[in-house]
Amino acid sequence: MSGPGGEPAPLRVVVADDQATVREGLVLMLGLLPDIEVVGAAANGQEAIDLVSRLEPDAVLMDLHMPVLDGVEASRRLTREHPDVAIVVLTTYADDASVLAALAAGARSYLTKDADRREIAHALRSAVTGLAVLDRAVQAALVAAAARGGTVADQPTPLPDKLPDGLTRREAEILVMIARGMTNPDIASRLYLSSATVKTHINRIFAKTGSADRAAAVGYAREHGLA
Repeated sequence: MSGPGGEPAPLRVVVADDQATVREGLVLMLGLLPDIEVVGAAANGQEAIDLVSRLEPDAVLMDLHMPVLDGVEASRRLTREHPDVAIVVLTTYADDASVLAALAAGARSYLTKDADRREIAHALRSAVTGLAVLDRAVQAALVAAAARGGTVADQPTPLPDKLPDGLTRREAEILVMIARGMTNPDIASRLYLSSATVKTHINRIFAKTGSADRAAAVGYAREHGLA
């Protein structure tokens, strides 16, 4: 694709992130690059899909954990409905479950949010040409998953768009792991979290679901299709 005078046309990108400050920062940062044009910004996965349908960009820079429709499901739908649009994940999460889910959904590249402008731009350009770029932390997560014999089939049960009783997506992921019989150290290792953070999440899960213990939480998970 070329612009006036035979110059290569700028890469047309949609940015999707639910945090307004992050989204606006990415738009400004990428807008400073001469060969990238941000044509739209979305606050959730559904908005991203709507913008892609209307604007037909070359790539989407996609966060994973967003309301209404998360980045994994949005990536899955975009891959099915707009296969020529490259998806580059930019997220805080580098655990193997998130990485495997995103790649299985069709993301071509996966970066964490400590990536700089040069790395993000390189990933976008590469993804459009069909090449994958993976953050070092992401590569480490995939190696760890392979060492455990992990596959895409081992990823957590797909979560519904609307979760019950105010559960966050992270809490729902941990609830699924509890229902699978995983211990706190197992969960901490899988999600690259500290044991204290996992315990805090579990206490919140118990409070929101009215569960007195893990057995009750497992029953809740099964009742609500999370196990």
